[in-house]
Amino acid sequence: QAQLVESGGGLVQAGGSLRLSCAASGNIFSINRMGWYRQAPGKQRELVAVSNNGGSTNYADSVKGRFTISRDNAKNTVYLQMNSLKPEDAFVYYCNALVTIRQAMGVMTRDYWGQGTQVTVAS
Repeated sequence: QAQLVESGGGLVQAGGSLRLSCAASGNIFSINRMGWYRQAPGKQRELVAVSNNGGSTNYADSVKGRFTISRDNAKNTVYLQMNSLKPEDAFVYYCNALVTIRQAMGVMTRDYWGQGTQVTVAS
């Protein structure tokens, strides 16, 4: 199994910055993509940014130019630097990773999710 643990959420004034971190741990063989999603109560989870194994990244249009995703593969950690935050960026942010884990009979690949971290932006 693998676990994703997020940190870095909190309350910030509009125009401010936050940095989210997500560390993967467990019986990990390899990690493919790592990314961030966000979700409002009663709404679908939406993609914020993703970092693929080859180094390519993708961003939601609403965060392009303000948010930056990065990875430290040696630490199995993904970061989301969020600048120029707006009240409409206030969501619960979830880390996601496509992880290949070691098992007794080989390996298995599946999606894992973190527990979520709240970002609140005061206007």
